[in-house]
Amino acid sequence: MFHRTATSAKERSFLHAIKLVSPFVMVVVLQATIAGFSLEVMSSVRAYVAGEAMWSRSQKNAVYFLNLYLHSGEASQFARYRTSLAVPIGDEYARWALESDPVDIETARIGFLQGGNHPDDVPGLIWLFRYFNQVSFLKEAIREWAATDPMLLELSVFGEVIRSELKDGPIRDSGRRQFLSSRLSELNRQFTGHAERFSTVLGEGSRTIKLTLTWLNIATAAILILLLIWHTRRLVLQRLAFEDALHAEKDRLAFQASHDWLTGIANRRAFEARLQSELDGRSEGSLSLILLDLDQFKAVNDNCGHLAGDRLLCQVARLLQQDRRPYDVVARLGGDEFGLILPQCPPYEAVDIAERLRRSFEGFSFAWDDRCFAVTASIGVACIAEGSTTLEEAMRRADAACYRAKEKGRNRVQVDNGRPDVVLVAPRTREAARA
Repeated sequence: MFHRTATSAKERSFLHAIKLVSPFVMVVVLQATIAGFSLEVMSSVRAYVAGEAMWSRSQKNAVYFLNLYLHSGEASQFARYRTSLAVPIGDEYARWALESDPVDIETARIGFLQGGNHPDDVPGLIWLFRYFNQVSFLKEAIREWAATDPMLLELSVFGEVIRSELKDGPIRDSGRRQFLSSRLSELNRQFTGHAERFSTVLGEGSRTIKLTLTWLNIATAAILILLLIWHTRRLVLQRLAFEDALHAEKDRLAFQASHDWLTGIANRRAFEARLQSELDGRSEGSLSLILLDLDQFKAVNDNCGHLAGDRLLCQVARLLQQDRRPYDVVARLGGDEFGLILPQCPPYEAVDIAERLRRSFEGFSFAWDDRCFAVTASIGVACIAEGSTTLEEAMRRADAACYRAKEKGRNRVQVDNGRPDVVLVAPRTREAARA
């Protein structure tokens, strides 16, 4: 049973920890995903920019070497023309393979490699074309790229035509040679126009993507920072709430440890601690101690039940607190026994206070279920003079005085001032003696 409970607590703790860190994990994963996506897109766009440079240069070289071959007839120039022409043709085959249905990835890979692209860039070229070919900048760049297909075909045909005419030696017809040379120049001009627009569109797209992805990464980082601030604030508030609850619980436990659970006034433990403190710290002035016992409590309990007895005790506690000084201590010591500590209170003043309490009880009645009980109290007063007095001695003297008050008929105040040669008489007793 204990093992299952401990395991369950560990699981709850683990799940709570997961719950706390999960928002950060999700944002970090999102940030990493966006960063990875950004790098992949930028790398692929860079590969297209590099491929475009190779594609444009090779077209120009093909026209240049074919023009040299036209005028010189050297086979090496024709070979260099073919090598240069293979680059844009390879890129053309790759584009056709990616535009086909279904997409021919292997042919596209071979075509891009023939186009002089680095092997590491080929997967990015294919990925960007397949999934982003409808993005405005790439769509326009592909359109400029595809517009050179007829020119490549014408350049290929021109190469074969020129080669065929040069089989029997140099072309002697200057007009024919001029026509072919002019057409090559025109093709070169057209190639250059499309290549420049292709490069411009890619450059603008690259800058737009870079700016967009930069702001996207900044926004994600801002979300992470805001989440961190929010989560930290939440944790701080939870910590403060926990500390407040802990302090409240400590205060509650401290209150329970020092107060009576029924009446809410101090209990015996707090009463004796305060009395000991007064005895230890008293250097001058008198200290008085009152113990009070209800005379009719057993009758109320026996006739009306414990609930009525509890109600009576609560009313007595409120009655004792009505006329006390701010620094006096009122406590329930147990059962129907109450105590008061009266610091800086000389004997005669303590006797007057006790007599006022007795009279208050005389005017007090307790009602329960249409029954009314007259409640009186037997009160013992111990006057602690300057000198060494222990807690046990002070309590014993007050308790003995209270017991004597009960023995003498109850509803009276009995005083013990610790001096057998001086007899203190309660006001009620003095009035009776005068009468």
